[in-house]
Amino acid sequence: MASTVTAAEVSKNFGAYQDAAVREPVVITKNGRPRTVLMAYEDFVRLSKRDRRVQRTVDLSDAEIAAVEAAEMTPDPDQVGASAKQTAG
Repeated sequence: MASTVTAAEVSKNFGAYQDAAVREPVVITKNGRPRTVLMAYEDFVRLSKRDRRVQRTVDLSDAEIAAVEAAEMTPDPDQVGASAKQTAG
């Protein structure tokens, strides 16, 4: 479970909260509302890798839907990400 602290408290004791963030995320509030999260770099990298682009299917054109329907999965999982990058680029 993440701990929650004010921005003023983090400012006064940044080193302690930086150490705490290695163990669990620290939610930092401003004016009583969550504003930022301090977390371990490894957690950030892990979450960044999970980030994916999402698009609603109702927004796709007929040509895009046809391309999806015609697409075939490759047995090599490393090629899945490479194919997506080629399509986006």
